[in-house]
Amino acid sequence: MKEEIDIFKNDFFEKTNSVKNLEELKFLDSKFKLFLKSCYKDLISFSEIEKKDFGKIINDFKREGEKRLKTACDKFKSNKFQGIKNDPTIMKRNIKYGSGHPLVNFCKILDKMFLHMGFSIVSGPEIELDRYNFEKLNMPVHHPARDMQDTFYISSPSILLRSHTSSVQIREMQNQDPPIRIISPGTVYRVDDIDPQHTPMFYQLEGLMVGRNISFANLKAVLITVLKNIFDDDIEVRFRPSYYPYTEPSAAVDISCISCRKKGCKSCSGAGWITVLGSGMVHPKVLEGVGYDTNIYTGFAFGIGLNRLVMLYYDLGEIKKIYENDINLWKQLN
Repeated sequence: MKEEIDIFKNDFFEKTNSVKNLEELKFLDSKFKLFLKSCYKDLISFSEIEKKDFGKIINDFKREGEKRLKTACDKFKSNKFQGIKNDPTIMKRNIKYGSGHPLVNFCKILDKMFLHMGFSIVSGPEIELDRYNFEKLNMPVHHPARDMQDTFYISSPSILLRSHTSSVQIREMQNQDPPIRIISPGTVYRVDDIDPQHTPMFYQLEGLMVGRNISFANLKAVLITVLKNIFDDDIEVRFRPSYYPYTEPSAAVDISCISCRKKGCKSCSGAGWITVLGSGMVHPKVLEGVGYDTNIYTGFAFGIGLNRLVMLYYDLGEIKKIYENDINLWKQLN
């Protein structure tokens, strides 16, 4: 065994002194470990006296070999940046910092606003069950109001892509007792044709407040405060009668067009007003469906199309610009 170790040692030490790259060094390290493993394995068949003598020889070789490998490795580390010099005439590279998408930034503005007003932020699944998206919102099967929202169904009539985040409100009301004050932002899907004010996928923020003595006056106060904080005190806000199966009474909320100041333009389709959200007092059947006593509790709900508000806030003209990924435009906005 001693002769085998001497032969391997001489060859190994010679190669570690002349190794040219890390790949060769890794190969030598693997070869060294395999040889040691075979030596220790052969040592089992020796007598106690031989084990003591040859064990010392093997351990001495192991220590020396590891030392040689470490020296060779350190040499490569020290030479890693050899020859690289600092040239003070080279122009410094400008570091370009990224920024949030305008839609994300706008959502953060709204989140802070509602948190300041005492609302909590909740979320839910985008792939939803029919009973949460429709049935528990006073829209049973074959209800005509379902035609108001062309829906993307997935594998069966009971599973769909949510058409509003009102489904999150139902889940929350089932899990907690009043008072409730929540907002639920998220992506929703509807089979809409693309035009300046519509896309088949958009972001929505819905709000819900349920408690004792909640009235339409509370709803108006919250929405007018939010809209005037988003834009400015000069905008006009109007509530006009509308219909939503899960609220009664219901109101669509319009604001005077930011772009044309009610003169008529492409953003408002010439009307001078833009509908930014739907709202109303929560329908008693919805409250009863989650186990609330309608003699004690009332509430209001609202749904804001965030894409449309972002279009107005940044004066983009068309909603589809939000998805065009125009870097130059985002730089200007940020």
